[in-house]
Amino acid sequence: MRELSLNVMDVAQNSVRAEASLVTITVDESDKNDRLTISIEDNGCGMTEEQVQQVIDPFFTTRTTRKVGLGVPLFKMSAEQTGGSFSIKSEPGKGTVTTASYVKSHVDMTPLGDINSTVEILIRCNPDIDFVFIHSTDNGSFTLDTRELREVLDGVSLDTPDVLDWIHAFLEEQTQIIYGGAI
Repeated sequence: MRELSLNVMDVAQNSVRAEASLVTITVDESDKNDRLTISIEDNGCGMTEEQVQQVIDPFFTTRTTRKVGLGVPLFKMSAEQTGGSFSIKSEPGKGTVTTASYVKSHVDMTPLGDINSTVEILIRCNPDIDFVFIHSTDNGSFTLDTRELREVLDGVSLDTPDVLDWIHAFLEEQTQIIYGGAI
C-alpha cells in the first residue's frame, strides 16, 4: 500500500468484521528514537494461534469475494523491510492487538499518510462502534475517544455532519500542535 494509514484502515475493518465494539488505534512517532509504531487493538472475537498464522499468510482470507488476503501480510512486510517488527497477539473471546514498528529513516519507509482521514472514515462508516485514536510525537500527544463524545452528544449519532465536522477540526488542530505547528 502506498501509505500506512491504508493498512490501518484495513486492519481496523478486520476488527469491525470481528464484531469489536471498541477499536483503539495508537500512532507513536519519534524522530529522537527513529521509530514509528502503529497499534490497532480491538475487543472483537479474537483468534486462535492457528488463525493468527493464517492471517499473516497472503494466500488466506475469510472473505468469499476474493481468494487472497493481502492487507495484514503487506502491513507486516512494510514494517519488516525497514528493520522494524510486526506482531499479532490474539485470544479467542478477548480480542486482538496488531502492532507494526518501523525504522523511520530507512530508505524503504512507507509514509504514514493521512491517518486523520482514516480515523474520520472509520467513525463515519461505523457510528455504532467506539474508536479511541491516540497520536503522539516527540512534541506531545492527543486522544480522540468516541466514548467521551457520546457522553457529550447525548444520543446524537457520530455520523451527523456537524459531529463529523467537529471531529475533523479537532484532529487537524491537535495534529498541528503535536507536529510543532506544521504538518
